[in-house]
Parts: sequence; C-alpha cells; structure tokens
Amino acid sequence: MGDPLFWHRLQFGFTATYHYLFPQLTMGLALVIVVLKAMGLRTGEARYNDAARFWIKIFGINFAVGVVTGIPLEFQFGTNWAAFSRFSGGIIGQTLGMEGMFAFFLESSFLGMLIWGEKKLSPKGHFGAALALWIGSWLSGYFIIATNAFMQHPVGYTHAADGSLQLASFWAFVLNPWALGQYAHNMIASVVTASFVVAAIGAYWTLKGIHPEQARLNLRAGTIMGLIFSVLVAFPTGDISGKLVAKYQPITLAAMEGRFESGPRANLTLVGQPNVAQRRIENPIQLPAVLSFIAYGSFSSNVKGLLEFPEDQWPQNIELLYYSFHIMAGLGTIMIAIMGLAALLLWKSRLDTARPMLWVLMLAFPFPYIATAAGWAVAEFGRQPWLIYGLLRTIQGGSPTVNAGHTAFTTLGFAGIFVVLSVLWLFLIGREIAHGPVAHTQKA
Repeated sequence: MGDPLFWHRLQFGFTATYHYLFPQLTMGLALVIVVLKAMGLRTGEARYNDAARFWIKIFGINFAVGVVTGIPLEFQFGTNWAAFSRFSGGIIGQTLGMEGMFAFFLESSFLGMLIWGEKKLSPKGHFGAALALWIGSWLSGYFIIATNAFMQHPVGYTHAADGSLQLASFWAFVLNPWALGQYAHNMIASVVTASFVVAAIGAYWTLKGIHPEQARLNLRAGTIMGLIFSVLVAFPTGDISGKLVAKYQPITLAAMEGRFESGPRANLTLVGQPNVAQRRIENPIQLPAVLSFIAYGSFSSNVKGLLEFPEDQWPQNIELLYYSFHIMAGLGTIMIAIMGLAALLLWKSRLDTARPMLWVLMLAFPFPYIATAAGWAVAEFGRQPWLIYGLLRTIQGGSPTVNAGHTAFTTLGFAGIFVVLSVLWLFLIGREIAHGPVAHTQKA
C-alpha cells in the first residue's frame, strides 16, 4: 500500500472508469439524435423532434459532467506519470492536443446550437448541427482511441537522441490498425449503451402509463438500434479486436482464456476458473477448436499458451483479466438475446403490453456500462506489464517524486468530488425523465 506506483495506477484507473460512464452515453446518443432528427426531417412528424429535444438535454447533462471528470485525467499525465509523458509526449501529445482543441470545441459549439438554436435555425440547419455534433463527438473518441492504440501497438515512431519517442509518420500513427479496430468496437459499444438507455426510458414510461406516444417511439428506436448494434459489437468488430490481440499480443490472448499449454485446435472456454499456481483451468466448459478459429480463422491453428513465454512478460493479474473478458463476452451475448426477444415482440406488436419484457428492458440498462468497463479492463490489464507495449514497462513510467501518500490523498479527494457530481447528475437526469419530452411550442 505504500508503493507510489500502486496508487498512481489505482487513481488513473478509478478516475478513467468513472469518467467514461458519461462519454460512452453521449457518443452513442449523438447518433441516436441524428437518427431522430433525420426521421423528423423526412416525415415532418413533431414526435421525432420532441424525442430528439429530450435526448439533447440528456446529452448536455452527460457532456458537462464528462468534461469535469475528464480534467483530472489530463493532469495525471504530468503529476503521476511524468516519466511516461517525457518518454512518449512527442507522440501522444499529437492526438491529445487534437482531441482537446479540435473535436472538443467542435462538439461543444454545436451542442450549444442544438440546445439553444432550434428556434433560430431552419429544420435542415438544426439537423446539420446534430450531424456536426455526432461528427465532433466521434472524432474526439477517435483521437483518444488512437492514443491508447499506440500504447497497445506502437507504430509510426522513432527514437530521439535522448531516448524519447518522436513522431516518424503521422499517418502511420493515426491510422494504426489497432486504432481502427479498437475504434470501431468502442463506438459501436457506445451506441449499444445509448440504445439500452433509450429503451429503458421508453419501458419506464410505458410501465408508468405516461407519455405514451414518446414511450412507444423510444421503445421502438432503442430496441431496433439495440439489436443491430449489439450484434455488430460482437461481429465483426469484436471479432476484429480478437484477431488483433492474437496477432500483436499473443500473451494477452492466452491470459484472457486462461490458456497455459500451446497447441492446435484450441478450445474456447465458456466457464471455468483459472488456477495460475497449478497452470490449468478448473471445471471448464469449452467449445472444441473454436478459439483457434476465432483467433486465426482456422480450426487447426496453433494458439500459444502462457508457458511458451517468459513469466515476467505475463499480465500481472491473470485472474482479473480472465474474468473481465468473460464478463464482457457473457454480457454481450445476454444483450443480444434481450434485444432479439424485444425486437420479436415489437414485430408482433406486443412489446407495449409485455410487462415482464418491459421490466427487463428497464432494468437491463446497466449491462452495457458493465460490459464496457470490463472491456477496457481487458485492454489495460492485458497490456501489462507494459505501459507502451514492448517499449516501456509500467514500473518505469511513474513520477518518482510523487509519493504514495500524496496520490492516496488526491484519490480520496476525487472520490468525494465524484460523489457530489453523481448526486447532482442523478437529480438533473431524474428531473428530465420526470418532465419527459416537451413539445417545441410548450415551455420547458
């Protein structure tokens, strides 16, 4: 507990996990808002614009809290991870700067136009602002993903005379194949989050018997988009991410599956407990040869086990990595099943009256949040013991002059601030849900 590195890692992981609760919803809602505005523009029906107006308010609240909670992360690069920043600042400073100066300001500017400019803009102009908001929020996401992808699979760099990293090819860095695959998977997951939230609000209003027209619209939009994007997050984007791990981080793949022995026709473990001390999986339920196919596209492919690599290169918490991966994959399967059943009931015009399904939809909205947090845990735990894969170990990246007590104290301070922000967020979101959608001609 007196190790500064432990507290540096705990603080960054804690603040990053809490922060990402908000942008993962706003990035997904940005696309939902575009779809609603497009439907309103195409059909001329006010209900679509009323729904979009409601979700723009939710977007604004989440965006504001996301900005506040993201600020500590930026400072931690200098306070807690000074050695890492000195070593890699010539690379990651490019995308972090672009995220802050370009995408963030584009996003915030057009959000203001959406919230306060509807009466000033034409319907097409307001739709254009929604489209720009979506582009800005997804650009912001790409720059962050590209930064993380460099840490997972460093490309486009060269070593300076002092040993630090410098940019050799901007386009190689920005178009990192890991970034492209990770970005697609992450952004599709954000739409899944938004879809579950939209469906949950629709289910809540239906169960309460209020805002019936908007409840049906939200149920329909959330269910249809939820099914489509829940499938896409598994295939092809999840499949692409898995193949990237197999190609560039085979040790991580072995740890994710608790695989110790190498060999062809590798089994995919559905259930089991990794026993690292005895180098085996206990009580396994497995699908024969499926891991070989998922990783390399062939049932006969050889998948390396952990014993083929030096132990000092293994992820430092194999059990946590293993369970995080299986929570993510398991919840992904459950979410497909939920939205598939909801879509079937919607197709049969029975969703509005299927109260058990409405309760499931209302209570299932945390699933994508948990799955996404578990997915990021897989990415970050899987990269260990490297801070930049193959170039800089985590133990080398901290700030040697910042002691454990200072970081522990500020971590407690962040926790207190986040409690206050959470209460404020719950109050504001609860108030908007209670008010419901308001027509443009009415006063909010």
